[in-house]
Amino acid sequence: MLNQALIRRSLGAALLLSLAGSPARAQAPSPEAALTQTAGDAKLKWGPCPPFLPKGCAIAVLHGDPAKDNLDVFFKVPGKSNIPLHWHSSPERMILVAGKLQITYDGQKTAVLTPGSYAYGPAKRAHSGYCASAAPCILFIAFESPLDAVPVEGKTKQD
Repeated sequence: MLNQALIRRSLGAALLLSLAGSPARAQAPSPEAALTQTAGDAKLKWGPCPPFLPKGCAIAVLHGDPAKDNLDVFFKVPGKSNIPLHWHSSPERMILVAGKLQITYDGQKTAVLTPGSYAYGPAKRAHSGYCASAAPCILFIAFESPLDAVPVEGKTKQD
């Protein structure tokens, strides 16, 4: 019978060798430049939101192309404003940067986000929100698929 300790050491050594020879380590770095941004950066280009969203809403593209996969944006809504029920084709990963945001996904309790809070929204899961702070709410959102926002007609958060 083989010694169990010898088997564990052999498996561990094999794993380390396989990781050391991993193709990912052999690839050249991306020619793309690294990037850092803050929500208050004067160089950000804020554009309009879809018309169903509150007046004063704005989106700034941080990285990527809204028509392609893997997009990062800042999403800003005025304080004390409602975000109507809608959904996205893509899952969304969010971190609240500023303000206080209440977000409700269909079939779930309302969550209250404060700066630094993370939220995940599955693809096509309808959700609504309310910026509960007097100051604007700013969310960092990462989308896996091209950006869209589809309003849910005839249904509101209170329904």
